Amino acid sequence: MEYLSKECYDQLVAELNELINVELPKVKNEIAEARDKGDLSENFEYHAAKRAQGKLLGRIRFKQKVLQFARVLDTSNLSGDIVGLFRKVELTNLDTNTKMAYTIVNPHEANLKEAKISIKSPIIQELLGKKTGETVEVHVPSGVLHLRIDNISI
Repeated sequence: MEYLSKECYDQLVAELNELINVELPKVKNEIAEARDKGDLSENFEYHAAKRAQGKLLGRIRFKQKVLQFARVLDTSNLSGDIVGLFRKVELTNLDTNTKMAYTIVNPHEANLKEAKISIKSPIIQELLGKKTGETVEVHVPSGVLHLRIDNISI
C-alpha cells in the first residue's frame, strides 16, 4: 500500500484518463492505418504502432496498479513532532555547515527541483522517526553524512 497526497492521487487519475481516453485511441488509429497499407510482415509503421501500444498498455497497467493500492492520506491529522511522510524537514550538514530543506513524499511525487524527496531514499530512511535536534549518520555512495534535524513541519 502506498500513501498519496490528494494532489498526487488526482494527478495520477487525470494521467490515467488521458492515457485511456486520448492516447490509446490515437495508437489504435495508427495501427488501423498501418494495417490498411498492406503486407504486415514488412510494414515498419505497423510494428512501430504495435510497440507504442504495448508501452502505452504497460503504463496504463502500472498506473492502475498504483491507484488500486493507493490510499489518500489526510495531512491535517499528521503531527510535526517526528520525521515522516508529507512533513517538511530542515537539515544541516554538519560536515559542510550547509542547510537544506526537503518535503518527504511518496516515490511518485519525488522531484528534487521542487525539494520533494522520496520516503524510500536512503537519507530519509535514516531520518524516519527522529525528532528535532537529533543528529543522524547517513551512509551514502560518496561517504558518510552527518545531519542534524533543525525543524520539522507539516
